[in-house]
Amino acid sequence: MDSLEEKLGHVFSDKALLRRALTHASADAAVSNERLEFLGDRVLGLVVAEKLHGLYPADAEGVLALKFNALARGASCARAAEAAGLAEHLILAQSEQMSGGRAKPAILSGLCEAVIAALYLDGGLDAARRFIEKYWAGQFESLTMEMRDAKTRLQEWSQGRGRGESGAPVYTLVSRKGPDHAPRFTVEAKVTGHEPSTGEGSSKREAEQDAAANLLARVQPQ
Repeated sequence: MDSLEEKLGHVFSDKALLRRALTHASADAAVSNERLEFLGDRVLGLVVAEKLHGLYPADAEGVLALKFNALARGASCARAAEAAGLAEHLILAQSEQMSGGRAKPAILSGLCEAVIAALYLDGGLDAARRFIEKYWAGQFESLTMEMRDAKTRLQEWSQGRGRGESGAPVYTLVSRKGPDHAPRFTVEAKVTGHEPSTGEGSSKREAEQDAAANLLARVQPQ
């Protein structure tokens, strides 16, 4: 665990807590990281909201909310997990590993949230904040002054391409998994003439926004 703790910037007093944060339900449902995901999502939300509140004192609530959604969604957690190299430490069932589980955004997102919760429980809010500020730094820097939610931007892009109402984005619920206290939704976003994209989230609305953002990233490459 030493190399992982170095990445996290924290030496755990409770090594079992860190191991649980790394354990996917496919490996051991009885001691999986799902409950930690629930807590980590809330800790992440608090730290991100606190930082945005300090960075943008002139922003209205609605603008802050858009920035918050851009930073606290599943795709953002998955990117942070990749940046921190968490996937190599993930404990998976062999079947899940063989199916590419270490690269699945939903698994990486849950892993990242669970690790944040473990840091919070073992080292307090400061330990969790250090991790978030380090591995979300690039995402904070990429925030633009004009923040519109992904569904609005995808709608405008579709209309701007002359597709009209018939070509408006369509969102389809693909699956709902996880326990009632920490559900995970998968939604597909599709625009006529383009391959669909999927998104993940702790609510259907969040998953729709994630799917729209993923589709926009493909049809509007930077």
